[in-house]
Amino acid sequence: MAYRSVDELCNASASGKLAEVKTLLQNGADVNGFNTSNRTALQVVKLGNDAVAEALLEAGANPNLHDPACGLTVTHDAAREGFIDTLRVLVKHGADVNLVDKQGNLPLHLAAKEGHLEVVKLLVGLTTDPKKSNTHNNTAGQLAHDYKRTDTAAFIDQYLSSGEWPK
Repeated sequence: MAYRSVDELCNASASGKLAEVKTLLQNGADVNGFNTSNRTALQVVKLGNDAVAEALLEAGANPNLHDPACGLTVTHDAAREGFIDTLRVLVKHGADVNLVDKQGNLPLHLAAKEGHLEVVKLLVGLTTDPKKSNTHNNTAGQLAHDYKRTDTAAFIDQYLSSGEWPK
């Protein structure tokens, strides 16, 4: 029965069904339990649905659990997709922005690669090290350059050269 409630919680979370998520949590669904796909409700939350993420986090969801397959955290997912408000919710509830995935990527690497400048600024402001390389020896700035994310690359370059926020 417990496994079923975790699957139900994950399905409701992925569908953005806040009322159903709250009901399942109130009825004892394990907020950090893994579903049959080996994912937690927070890991499958419909990104950009801050209300569902907030409900799960308030119920004790761990924002720092790694996906067993690739090592991504929810913070990596939100950074990659550019969901800055979701990132703020995650950080408010203890998400560590300095955790790496199995390829050594920080959430910053993924945000820079996708050109999410405001997310990059947020992560750098939260002490994420833009000089850190992943397992392929790429920094966030190098990824921004490689993927032609001009504004993001310029921000990181200027930040690294001056140690201050670009004007």
